[in-house]
Amino acid sequence: MGRLQPHQRFMLVAQLRHIDELDALVDMVSAEIQQRLRPFDADLARLVTIPGVGRRTAETLLSEIGPDMGRFPSSRHLASWTGLCPGQHESAGKSRGGRTRKGSPWLRGALVEAARSAGRGRTYLGAQYHRIAARRGANRAAVAVAHTILTIVYHVLSRQETYQELGQNYFDERDRDRVSRRLTRRLEALGYSVSLQPTG
Repeated sequence: MGRLQPHQRFMLVAQLRHIDELDALVDMVSAEIQQRLRPFDADLARLVTIPGVGRRTAETLLSEIGPDMGRFPSSRHLASWTGLCPGQHESAGKSRGGRTRKGSPWLRGALVEAARSAGRGRTYLGAQYHRIAARRGANRAAVAVAHTILTIVYHVLSRQETYQELGQNYFDERDRDRVSRRLTRRLEALGYSVSLQPTG
């Protein structure tokens, strides 16, 4: 077990003092942000009802987009302005998904972080994240869910309503027949005879 030398103690004291100064600065800036955003507390309270969106993310969204959705004719215009609209690449008559446009890096970063957080939950957004990640990878899934979150933000702010959760099973319930056929085919391929009967 080593001993701290005088120069090491000096460096530790200096580093701890610097951390304390940074913490105090963060607290001061956070207090200023809260004071400036106080008129928008109702909007912030609505935004944090979206899965994956915490207070800091809601503050970033409101600061970057603004509370007035009237300047965007639709959620698609907002997605295009943000740089999160699906890319389009066409070559030899075939359309392929391309890269998204460049937009605000802070807004995009906050939305992608919220999407990854939502992907860990048992919600509609979590189900969407896992469906896309299984086919196209985690990064594309995060961008797609970030686009969905931005669409939700548009409707929450324009309608002045809180987010209404659709549920983890939304996609299965929406495509009940297709899911049933797919699972039946998989069981039949394994050598089972399948007969489906509703329980209710």
